[in-house]
Amino acid sequence: MSDFYQNVFEVVRQIPAGRVTSYGAIARYLGTAGSSRMVGWAMNLSHHQEIYVPAHRVVNRNGLLTGKIHFGSPDQMQELLENEGIMVEDDQVVDFKTLFWDPMTELR
Repeated sequence: MSDFYQNVFEVVRQIPAGRVTSYGAIARYLGTAGSSRMVGWAMNLSHHQEIYVPAHRVVNRNGLLTGKIHFGSPDQMQELLENEGIMVEDDQVVDFKTLFWDPMTELR
């Protein structure tokens, strides 16, 4: 597994419960702003890591649950978010801007 993927997993593990971030925000934090898609690929592999990676907290730049197909069931990503108090309507995080966790500000 690449160091990039491991770095992505480390960032995602730091997202607090009840907050979300985006693929692009993680890519920018890692200094690879154009690699949002690679962050998504890392999230696809995150379900098989020994140390838990809360991939459900990573959504697209508009708060859409674009990665939901990579969870055990079509509703699992939404259920995990809702268990943390995050409301989701029509596959989109409600109040996304308020709940957004930006690693550039939170981890520096």
